[in-house]
Amino acid sequence: MITKGDKNKARHKRHLRVRKKVNGTTQRPRLSVFRSSKHIYAQLIDDVQGVTLASASTMDKEVAEQVSNGGNTEAARKIGELIAVRAKAKGVEQVVFDRGGYLYHGRIQALADAAREAGLEF
Repeated sequence: MITKGDKNKARHKRHLRVRKKVNGTTQRPRLSVFRSSKHIYAQLIDDVQGVTLASASTMDKEVAEQVSNGGNTEAARKIGELIAVRAKAKGVEQVVFDRGGYLYHGRIQALADAAREAGLEF
């Protein structure tokens, strides 16, 4: 029987494998995504300087008021749009997408598609 801990360990290993190659710079930061059962989070990270340029999550007040459940694709779309708006405010047009070891499906895909539609290039 596969437990939740085993699934998370496998995801973490996949994430580390991807992170060996995916690296964010000042001109092209890394768009990192994390999802839990109740929320979804996105960050723009400059790995060279080690700083987070912008972040968005379903726990932000402006998003929490708009969505009833933070763990669905509708909420992920809102976060994708919001992170794109915040990135553009910082002058960022291009990013490197880091799916965090998750399959490119469902909420992760919805967030990525919404960020692309809002103007981020990746």
